[in-house]
Amino acid sequence: MSYKVEPQSFSSLASLREEPRCRLEWRSVFVLPRWLEVWWQEFGAGAELCLCDIREDGNLTGIAPLKVKDGRASFIGSADVCDYMDFIIAPGKEHAFFTSLLDHLRHEGVSELYLESLRPDSAALTSLAALAKNQGHAVHFNLTDVSLDVTLPATWEEYLGMLTPKQRRELGLKLRRVNEAGYIEYGTIEDTDSVQDTMDVFMKQFRDSREDKAAFMTPQMESFFRSIAIAMAEAGLLRFGILKINGLPAAVVMCFDYNGKVYLYHSGYDPLHSHLSVGLLSKALSIKDSIARGRRIQIPTGRCGNPDSQLPDNPQVTPGF
Repeated sequence: MSYKVEPQSFSSLASLREEPRCRLEWRSVFVLPRWLEVWWQEFGAGAELCLCDIREDGNLTGIAPLKVKDGRASFIGSADVCDYMDFIIAPGKEHAFFTSLLDHLRHEGVSELYLESLRPDSAALTSLAALAKNQGHAVHFNLTDVSLDVTLPATWEEYLGMLTPKQRRELGLKLRRVNEAGYIEYGTIEDTDSVQDTMDVFMKQFRDSREDKAAFMTPQMESFFRSIAIAMAEAGLLRFGILKINGLPAAVVMCFDYNGKVYLYHSGYDPLHSHLSVGLLSKALSIKDSIARGRRIQIPTGRCGNPDSQLPDNPQVTPGF
């Protein structure tokens, strides 16, 4: 069998994804062509683009979304804004893909392959690690973070049944308290035309809600957030959840709805309503909305999320490789 590695552009990657015969698994929103492109445009300076596909006898086996700097190859992305990163591979072609990729990187003078924010089921862990060891490469793992996945039931009542008695009581108390504070609304915004105005509200509440969030949201990071919001809205994947009290936004949740999963990306709230736990309630109402839409998995993500979330979870180890 013959293997061929070809460089790709972000536009050619997007066209490839639309091909009906494309068997690649684009497993999360963070590996989609537009996401990769927006990240590269904002943060890629100083690195060399190493975006390529690998074909076996002319058939596509996978895509390596990599960048190279000082002999080190890593994913196009960064752990502070991309909760999961991965290769895009056709099922059953992992061994062929990684064998060719390692040969290609070695030929290009790459001495280190650094992969962060991997899910436990990533092919980089299930296939690449063993292959690299067999070829005599040193392989090291480090636990860097834990993500929380919530598998949603069919109804809100069933979801409440997943909570502990204490969690149900506390959530019920918080919901009653906020409803006593005034006229309460929770709605979603998805249309592209409303993105800029909604982002203005989101940015203010994100910064106001915690000091570490304000420090995180630098001008460059704000530029990325605004660009990715527009890109995901144009792709039909962006959803804002807004909790209002007496007609005014009290909390905003930024989500991506992709492939039957809802990614709870980042959130913010008005500190004037912090005593009403609007940050936590906006997440709970986002879950309720996702259940109503027939989604079955809600993935709370984001590096500056709510530290005192009391939602049920299934921890997923996120190692670096």
